Amino acid sequence: MSRKQQLLKQHRRNKRLGLLVALVVLLGLGIFVQWWLPLLLLPLLWVAHEAWFADHLFYSPAEDYQYQFPAQCVAHRIKLVDGMVQVQSPLQLAGGETLVLALGLKSRWLGRFLDPAVLLSGDDCQTFERGVAGLRYLNLTGLGELLAAGQLRLRGRYCRLADEGQLWVVPGSDLRQKRMMVIAPHADDAELAAFGLYSQAQETWIVTLTAGEIEAEHYQQMGMTKAEAARLKGRLRAWDSIAVPRWAGVPESQCVQLGYFCLQLPTMQAAPDQPIASREAELADTRLFRQFNALTLPGDQDGAPTWNNLLADLRELLLKARPEVLVMPHPSLDPHPDHICAQAAVLEALLGLEWQPQTLLGYANHLHDNDRWPMGGSGAGVALPPQLEAQQAWAPYSLTLDLTTQRDKAMALGMMHDLQPPTPFKRRVRRVLQRWLAGRRASPYGENEFFRKAVRRHELFWRRDL
Repeated sequence: MSRKQQLLKQHRRNKRLGLLVALVVLLGLGIFVQWWLPLLLLPLLWVAHEAWFADHLFYSPAEDYQYQFPAQCVAHRIKLVDGMVQVQSPLQLAGGETLVLALGLKSRWLGRFLDPAVLLSGDDCQTFERGVAGLRYLNLTGLGELLAAGQLRLRGRYCRLADEGQLWVVPGSDLRQKRMMVIAPHADDAELAAFGLYSQAQETWIVTLTAGEIEAEHYQQMGMTKAEAARLKGRLRAWDSIAVPRWAGVPESQCVQLGYFCLQLPTMQAAPDQPIASREAELADTRLFRQFNALTLPGDQDGAPTWNNLLADLRELLLKARPEVLVMPHPSLDPHPDHICAQAAVLEALLGLEWQPQTLLGYANHLHDNDRWPMGGSGAGVALPPQLEAQQAWAPYSLTLDLTTQRDKAMALGMMHDLQPPTPFKRRVRRVLQRWLAGRRASPYGENEFFRKAVRRHELFWRRDL
């Protein structure tokens, strides 16, 4: 069981215990006070839960985030004077730096019911946990000119800002000028994490590892069996992985679907020679989902879904594309099992290979501890995610997306079949309650939560130069 699954199990157990205690209290009120009081309070408690307590937040908002920055990053003390950021040492920016401000935040009482946020000059807004009371890391990338000129203003909404903080300047070259390969465990992972980056790169390859065929209930409602629905969903997502990057100008010949099966990569890794069939599609041959590829790969010879075939496919593609930049899931921040194995497979494929990339970029489309990150709405900036232990010192690397690129990214996500089914009724009700009572706005681009989370002012990665 993954750490996130353990946290979710613990969260649900605590919630059930809390509901049981609340039920006992309500029954006591009904017996000893008025019989009708529980009937009134039960729906009110449910509304309060959906509006304010339904988030999956597996840490205390009062904890500090912990980050360790590499040696090449330069720290500057800053002070806030009437909301203006004053850097206390000479600040020299060449352009292209990632700028991160470590600053203490303290929620006001209203910030326990409405999302606290920091408003920045330049129409940015970065949102944090309700009840926040600790060190957080604001993303100032794209605001360097205002910062250098002493014209950057910060204002807390439903929270107070510390008077002093630390500005980290992370030097970096423009990676868009290099050959790039994006590793996507599933169709849409490349677009969620890196559409803005790869759409502007000099040359891009998109390699999708799995067909993402499981959890096809939407297609079962059309009268298909479970296996038929899974095969159709896999074919659709295979098509998406080849076709949607064309919207960003990536040639079809540089988009590859490897067709392995969703959530089976960990089992494949544990038994590298053993074919691991799909959980739901009644398939043990990857070639159905590779039919749109323009290339022939080693795994096409027998279609066997094995870890060794996956490594052979990746080695073939790495030697053919010779990417200078590899974009793939972060090794510790992203807890999805397929994402963890995708990163491990790429690193194993690189061992002893005659071509080696210059730079690794890690991304996180999922988190262990906070399902709402990035918090806030579409178009807002992306602050650094919660991290409660300082881990390996990958340097943050952030790209700023203009409104046109954000809209193009939203349209790319809208083409993805997995993001098109309607939101479940309970979640729609929750969103209405949160809009009315908690001030949360829906994304203008689509119902799926990823439209809110991914269509942002920033794309955020973690960089390691080899």
